[in-house]
Amino acid sequence: MRRVRWCLEPPRDTKPPMKFCSACGQEVVYRVPDDGDHLPRHVCPACGTVHYLNPKLIVGVIPEAVDGRILMCRRNIEPRFGKWTFPAGFMELGETSAQGAAREALEESQAEVEVDGLVAVINVPYVDQVHLIHRGHLRGPHYGPTSESSEVQLMREEDIPWEEIAFPTIYRGLRYFFDDRRAGQHSVHTLDLVRRPTREDRADIGRWLSEAS
Repeated sequence: MRRVRWCLEPPRDTKPPMKFCSACGQEVVYRVPDDGDHLPRHVCPACGTVHYLNPKLIVGVIPEAVDGRILMCRRNIEPRFGKWTFPAGFMELGETSAQGAAREALEESQAEVEVDGLVAVINVPYVDQVHLIHRGHLRGPHYGPTSESSEVQLMREEDIPWEEIAFPTIYRGLRYFFDDRRAGQHSVHTLDLVRRPTREDRADIGRWLSEAS
C-alpha cells in the first residue's frame, strides 16, 4: 500500500449543522457528552440522545474494456456539470463498496461492470468524504447516456480530457490507475486532500496535485 500525505493546512474545526433531535424533536446542544467522549457532539438535553455525524463514503470504479480503453461519463448534473468522471457516487446502506461501485456504473452509464480490487482510498475532509476507487472491467459491450451522464465514451489514456475532469479525486484515481497499469502492478494508494481547490487551482488541476504525485 502506497500512502501520500499532503497537508497544506490543518483539518477544519467547524461545527456541523444540526438543530433538532431526530429521536424526540427537541433542540440539541453542541457539547462534549458526559459518557467519557472527548469530542463535542450534538446532545439532546431532553432525551439524552447523542448524535454522531460521520463522513460519507463515495464508491467508484474505473471500468476497462477488452481493448484497454476505459469508460468515462460527462456529468449531466451539478456539481461540475459537463465535466468528465468515471462512475462514482454515494454508497448505500446494505451494500459493499464493490456492489455500490457496480450499481453506480449501471446508473450512470448503463454498463454492467465486474468490480475488482481497490486502486485508491482518498480522504477529503473538507467535504467530509472518503472515496473508495476500484478497478473493474466491462462485462459486455453495452453502455450509453443516462439522466446523470449526457455522454458516455470509451477512451484511451491519451484521449482523456485531463483539463475537464470533474473532481481532484477522479483525476488522481485515473493517474494511479494508468501508472499502475504501465508498471504491471496493482497497488492500493492512499491520499489525503485537505485543502479545497480554488478557482485558480481548478484551472490547472495537474499542478495543484503535483505534490501528491
